[in-house]
Amino acid sequence: MRAKYVDPFTDFGFKRIFGQEASKPLLRDFLNSLLPPTAQIAELTLQNNERSGRSEADRRAIFDVYCHNEKGERFIVELQKAKQNNFKDRTVFYSTFPISEQAQTGTWAFELKAVYCVGILDFVFNDPPTAGAGEVFHEVKLKNQHGQVFYDKLTYIYLEMPNFHKTEEQLETRLDQWLYFLKHVEAQEAIPHLFRDAIFTQAFETAALARLTRDEWTDYERSLKYYRDNINTREYAIQEAVKEAVKEAVEAANEVAKEAEKAAVGEAVEQTTEKVRTETLRQTARTMREAGLAPNLIIQVTGLSADEIAAL
Repeated sequence: MRAKYVDPFTDFGFKRIFGQEASKPLLRDFLNSLLPPTAQIAELTLQNNERSGRSEADRRAIFDVYCHNEKGERFIVELQKAKQNNFKDRTVFYSTFPISEQAQTGTWAFELKAVYCVGILDFVFNDPPTAGAGEVFHEVKLKNQHGQVFYDKLTYIYLEMPNFHKTEEQLETRLDQWLYFLKHVEAQEAIPHLFRDAIFTQAFETAALARLTRDEWTDYERSLKYYRDNINTREYAIQEAVKEAVKEAVEAANEVAKEAEKAAVGEAVEQTTEKVRTETLRQTARTMREAGLAPNLIIQVTGLSADEIAAL
């Protein structure tokens, strides 16, 4: 059945929903669902999403959405469709632009406004799995060796979308609603009952394919093709990684058979078999993790615990 709404994980779809002047109420509501009650946004101003360094030799950054609130606090909102090398480094690098642009000429006391970097991730960290593995919402701040916040004006918020599995009936918070919307809007045929307030009605109307002009259709189809090509490339890499893991498991099983033939007693056979089986599972877990598979899936396939996977 032909989709009725844009896919928000495409560049076009994401910027249409959150990056237009008319979409500011949606962006404000989404950001407020991430922030504590004491940091709620009253007004937003969209800014040019391209930032250059201080000289021609410096690198530039292009954000998906960049804005500031009535207090002058900056917000970078990025959609990340695939895991990249040095992903965290890139996020930190991006955060330097809204910090450095606050520098003032002349006498200045170095007082900065808060900066928030929000990453909507269509993948999981797999760093390896640590505390918080399997969770959707991650908030990162600068802390000291005692776990106390050292600097509260720089916040990184990551949303691992593959870890969000709630059904419509299980939605409890405003953030739950936004996560569900992002993950399922493309597959909807009509606005669900729970989403019929003014904000989400506007969100569905903004995402409606029927509202696109011919030029916008062309841009969207190009963006959708690029997104699907990335998915196919990622899935192919995962399939190849799993094939390699299976191949290694078969080779290990053959080694078990050889060891068993050489063993003089049944106990030696059992010990050898268990040793190779454990190492095979560990190698399979390593391969799956490097391929970008979610920790809970690795646990299901290998039977290893989260602690065992984290120790690899």
